[in-house]
Order: sequence, then C-alpha cells, then structure tokens
Amino acid sequence: MKPLGIYIHIPFCLSKCSYCGFYSRGGAAAAEQESYIQSLINDIKMYSSLYGSRYLVDTIFIGGGTPSILDPGLIGQVLDALRAHFDITEDAEITIESNPKTLTEEKLRAYRRLEINRLSIGLQSFDENCLRRLGRIHTAQDFADNFQMARTCGFDNINVDLMFAIPGHTMEIWEDTLGRAIDLAPEHISFYSLQIEEGTPFYDMFMAGEFDQIPDDVDREMYHIAIRRFKEAGYEHYEISNCAKPGRQCRHNLKYWSMEDYLGIGSGASSYVDGIRFTQPPLSFFHENGLADDTAEFVFTGLRKTSGINLDAFKERYGKAFWNIFADRRSALSQYFESGQLVEEDGILRLTEEGFDISNAIMAVFV
Repeated sequence: MKPLGIYIHIPFCLSKCSYCGFYSRGGAAAAEQESYIQSLINDIKMYSSLYGSRYLVDTIFIGGGTPSILDPGLIGQVLDALRAHFDITEDAEITIESNPKTLTEEKLRAYRRLEINRLSIGLQSFDENCLRRLGRIHTAQDFADNFQMARTCGFDNINVDLMFAIPGHTMEIWEDTLGRAIDLAPEHISFYSLQIEEGTPFYDMFMAGEFDQIPDDVDREMYHIAIRRFKEAGYEHYEISNCAKPGRQCRHNLKYWSMEDYLGIGSGASSYVDGIRFTQPPLSFFHENGLADDTAEFVFTGLRKTSGINLDAFKERYGKAFWNIFADRRSALSQYFESGQLVEEDGILRLTEEGFDISNAIMAVFV
C-alpha cells in the first residue's frame, strides 16, 4: 500500500484577515458548521471507496480557515470517519491549524484525546500594530498564553507561523518577533513574506495606491536575518519558508514538496493522487498529468527544499536522466550556475540561499 496524506479543509474563520487569499470566510452558524462536517464525512466515505484499499494514510492535516473555531466534537467526528474508512498508521502525523483567539484548555485537551499530535498556531507578529494591520483578531499575549497552555496540555510538536514585510514593519520589530519566537522554542517555525493576493483588502489598497509596501531589498534582508537567527538557535532551514528542529520537519507538507500523493477533502481542497490533480468545488479543477507536467512540477516543488533534487532519484522515478529531459534549459540556467544561485554537486541540483531570492525566475525556466 502506498503512503497517502489527507488534508481536511475547514473554510470558517471568526473574521477574514486583510491579506488572506485562501478559500475561507468569516462567520458561520453552528447549524452550518454541522452540515459542513456531515458533507465532509460523506466525502470521506466516497473517497475511501476509490483509494482506501490502495493507500495507507500516514499524515492528516486539518487546515483552513480556522479549524479551531469548531467544537472539538465536530473535529472528532471527522477523525472518527477517517479512521473508520481509511487505514491510518500508528505513528501518523496529525496536525490542526489554529488561531490564538479561538484556543481554550478544553479544546487543547480534547485534541490530545483525539490523538492530534501536532499543533500549528498563527502568530504572524509579536507587534500589536502589525497584528492590527493584518486584521488579526488576537493579541501577542493571547498567543503567549495559548502556547504555554498547549505545552501544559501535552503538545510537544508545535509550529508557529510568522510573517514579515508587513506595512510599517521595521527591522527592529522583526528582530524582536524572531527573538521572542525562538525563546519559546517551538519545534517548527514557518516564516512568510507578505504576498498581495487578488480578492483581498490589501490587493484593493495596492491597486488604489494606498498600500505602504516594504521595499524588496528590505524584504530580502528580513528573510536572510530570519534564516541566520534560526540556524544559530539550532533549527534546520529545510524549505524556502520553513525551519525545524532536527527530526521535526512537517511530514505532511513534505509530501507537497516531494510530489507524493495527497488527498484534499472539503470545499476548495486540492489533491494529487495517481498522477491526477483535482480540486473540489467551488474551485473545480481536473488535470491528468503527463510526463512533461510531472517532471516540471517535480522541479518546482523539489527546488523549494534546501536538499534540492536528487538526480538519481529523478531518473528512477521518470525513467529518463534529468538533463536528457531538460537539455534545452541548460543555456538559460547558465547565468544562475555562474552566479552560484543554482548549484549541482554530488548528484544534487539545488538552490543556494541567495537562489531562493530569485527562485521564481529560476523555476520559470522549467515551464
């Protein structure tokens, strides 16, 4: 049986943040939440008839939205359905995303009883002004209280989300957030540069010329400072925007970056199973990958990892040598090899830290 990751999408939030481009919305009555969970359970049953006999589930990720706004009993119904209809490994990584304003000791203890063993908390910043600009509903103290509460309730695998290049952000504010996050010693830290997504309030402000955007050079300086600080604190930088203590990389997200099979269940959730990409309504999409699609996507995802692409593994997977398939791209890549932003060493093709700054340009060569 092949390994499979399952992503469960909960589209509800207390309120939608100003930067959020994910499929989610603020507010939902209890009856609507219960109806949605029943729909999820029906989908779980349906997908189990397609994949249940061929796959062994080793990661589950409950994301959103803000899954932690739900009553834990509803989360329990989803996990019960997954366990009833799929084979799940005893050591499966089971993650739930959360917002500090929605966590309570009761919920955290319930998650542990449900055998959720990884908690992801969206902090973004320790600066109150930055939190308000982002439209976050929590304070820095809310986060600090929830983090310690999670430790007390037995969570020993916690991710913290951080964001930089926020309007009004300064290097002093960013360094303070980095230091305070590191002092808490979470097992995993995700750190993202603010992106302007179409359909968000920030996008409307940007188009109206009202958005105070951080200069690119400052954005990149913030990024490199974060990597340096995390490494000094014993974290491994294993993906463009993710660091972890040794052995604590997010196993579920590594499936995305390694072109492994994952099944998305819920409104707008995306999947990649048996070489087919599909997305559930209302973001309906279906595409059966050919060799060109798969190899290009393998490059896009693989170069996100600091470990890069193992060229022998590529040949074993696709039956052709990497540079046979991409022979016509070498000349376009030569400038990046010469600058040291892209390197090939000991059968590994990877971006350097400087290469991550222009990763989109390098990856575009493989389109």
